[in-house]
Amino acid sequence: MKKFLLFFCFLVSIISFSQVIKGKVVDEKNLPLAGANIYFDGTTIATIADENGNFALNYTSKINSFLAISFIGYQTQYIQNVDVTKELRIVLIESNNTLNEVIVKKDRFSRKQKLQLFKEQFLGRTANAKSTKIENEDDIYFDYDEKTMTLIAYSDNPLLISNEALGYKISYELVNFEATFFKHTMKSTEVTRSYYAGLSRFEETKKDAKTLKKREKSFKGSQIHFFRNLAENIWNKENFLLFKGSYQDNPNDYFTVLNEGDSKKVLITKQNKDLSSKNFVAEFNLLFDKKQQSRITFETDTFYIDKFGNNSHIENIIFSGYLSELKVGDMLPLNYGVK
Repeated sequence: MKKFLLFFCFLVSIISFSQVIKGKVVDEKNLPLAGANIYFDGTTIATIADENGNFALNYTSKINSFLAISFIGYQTQYIQNVDVTKELRIVLIESNNTLNEVIVKKDRFSRKQKLQLFKEQFLGRTANAKSTKIENEDDIYFDYDEKTMTLIAYSDNPLLISNEALGYKISYELVNFEATFFKHTMKSTEVTRSYYAGLSRFEETKKDAKTLKKREKSFKGSQIHFFRNLAENIWNKENFLLFKGSYQDNPNDYFTVLNEGDSKKVLITKQNKDLSSKNFVAEFNLLFDKKQQSRITFETDTFYIDKFGNNSHIENIIFSGYLSELKVGDMLPLNYGVK
């Protein structure tokens, strides 16, 4: 199934390096929005506006990610390219939320069943996911389409997620969530496709030795770890190994990695294989640390990776196996381990 973790983060938008971004956040009446959040999507790089709506965001590395400005009750604004030579003036517009007005229709599944399925497909079912909680579950709305056997989830407000194992609080703006089933059921074992997209802000809540160890364990073998390694051509038995079918193969026969500004451009050699997907390019099996098995299917022959492991074409790269099981409960900030 597709792993659409942090969908917006994987769009390429190079932001020029600077130590600080300054600006002011106001509403349509030019009144300051004290407490507005300003952050790079998917990271811990964040700040809040003061009582006058002013802010200064410090960061030390170039990052290919949206700058997001949010405030409860207002539409979040996203900036792809920041002109750091000028102070930003951000005008947020009030949201016209309509989800609360959705007519609740009776269907074959209870809210409890839908919520349980949502948490399994959104947070995951790993040990870390089981210690992760959504603090405002009541803000989530569900709709089940009988014809397509698809569960859809919405939220007017950002989901407030507490990850006790990894020591983070996450504010997650849920843009979309869909889970499609093989038959009429609410069992994760019958899910044929699971998709979620959104923007996230991380806040560190603890960093004791035990928590740091769990973070490193969560990073090892993750998608971000894979793409960072691919960009640097790191392949070995302690990391990832590439297989064609059941036979180990040489990644250099299939991947060409080129320097492209602040990113790495990856070219993939197309394989001859008759699959139902007309966009099929290549498919491989991956083995991490001699035990975690995954499959990766490429529906693009070119994509870009930045130093954080951001991938420009995540919607065209499909994971199954272990890597598809890692969801928000195992998610780390994109700037994890990057100085």
